[in-house]
Amino acid sequence: MHDGRASAEHILGICLVAGSAAVFGLAGVLTKSIHADPLTINCWRGFVGGLLVTAYVLYRRARSDNPKSSLRLGWRGWLMAAIGAAASIAFIAAFKNTYVANVGIIYATAPFVAALFGWMLVREYPRRITMMAAALSLTGVAVMVTSGIGAGRPFGDGLALLMTLGSALYMVLIRKFRDTPVVWAGAVSAFMLFALGWVVTDPLAISTRDANLLVAFGASFALASIMWTEGARLIPAAEAGLLGSAEVPFAILFAWLFLAEIPPVASFIGGAIVLAAVFAHAGFDWRSARRTPIALSPEI
Repeated sequence: MHDGRASAEHILGICLVAGSAAVFGLAGVLTKSIHADPLTINCWRGFVGGLLVTAYVLYRRARSDNPKSSLRLGWRGWLMAAIGAAASIAFIAAFKNTYVANVGIIYATAPFVAALFGWMLVREYPRRITMMAAALSLTGVAVMVTSGIGAGRPFGDGLALLMTLGSALYMVLIRKFRDTPVVWAGAVSAFMLFALGWVVTDPLAISTRDANLLVAFGASFALASIMWTEGARLIPAAEAGLLGSAEVPFAILFAWLFLAEIPPVASFIGGAIVLAAVFAHAGFDWRSARRTPIALSPEI
């Protein structure tokens, strides 16, 4: 009976993480379908997503063993929230200035950049397989970015690189500041984007069509975040990482289906190199994890 329950939870975890990758993959399509500027998109995406993530945080807190635990962020949490907000601004702006495929593939290198930051900040020495995959993936990114210069899209590719650096740094800070309520910091980051957009832009000057899409964007962001958080609790980290890598193919597929967006040949070549490195590395971790007993992710 216990084995059956564990198996059901494992299948549920797989479905949730894979589903979150598919929902995350819609970000490029939604961004390019909305006519508003990047800050306005971040404003309303942050407001809707922040409310939903806050509701989730309060729900999880009420069901935890310590329902009165503090949500105080401290300077560490505020730093993480600020970095997350900056990365989100670059993320949305990148979609507006280059191909969805380029953004997704460049972002796929974030775990390798995080390994570099981990070595620099917390002295976590990367494994040889990680260094080899990182070198291969950076070669693929170089092919794409070089092509982007010739195609007049270097600004968008540069924003995608900036977003990847911010996201990688955020990953490292999660490990470094283990006592910080990470999901709550994400909600605060979303509200920071709402406040910034409200001050800098005119968020009310949007069409009804854009308003509907912005609500859907914010809801999809919250849904994907919650699905990932819940799913990652039920399966090994290596398996979650492998399934999460599917976000990139989903993003490219959706851009082709809904936007008829076909990137240049160099993007396909560079993307194939990056995805080969990402999936090979994730597959290695997954195979290694299968040789050891399954350990469920801890509560966040």
